[in-house]
Amino acid sequence: MKLNKASLFALFAVLELASDPERQLSTSDIADKYGISTHHLAKVMRNLVQGGLVQAMRGAGGGYRFAGNVNRTTLLDVIQLFEKLESELDMPNYGDHSGDPVVAELQKISTEIDNLTKAILDTVTLATALKNTRKPS
Repeated sequence: MKLNKASLFALFAVLELASDPERQLSTSDIADKYGISTHHLAKVMRNLVQGGLVQAMRGAGGGYRFAGNVNRTTLLDVIQLFEKLESELDMPNYGDHSGDPVVAELQKISTEIDNLTKAILDTVTLATALKNTRKPS
């Protein structure tokens, strides 16, 4: 599975905010740290707010704060806000392949891979993902 830029940017932002839920950061703070487009990240942040994972803080000291539960929110929860995760073998349009046993077998394998990937992403919480990023005191 290859993630689109929005999903990757969302993971950067959510993990950064979840690492210290009391801290609030601007889009520029996050974008500068990860070397990504502030404009694109702003669109991602709107989706994260709508998804309930991030809270927008208004005013002069505004920014964003993590609004979820780091122990319950999974990587899949974040990714699903930006990706259409369906198992589908992308076949060129060379006619009807629906009855072909090779196509059917490849579709089955593709579906199994997608299901395993989703299952793994659904077991990795933000807390787990952050666990190894924390520096010892």
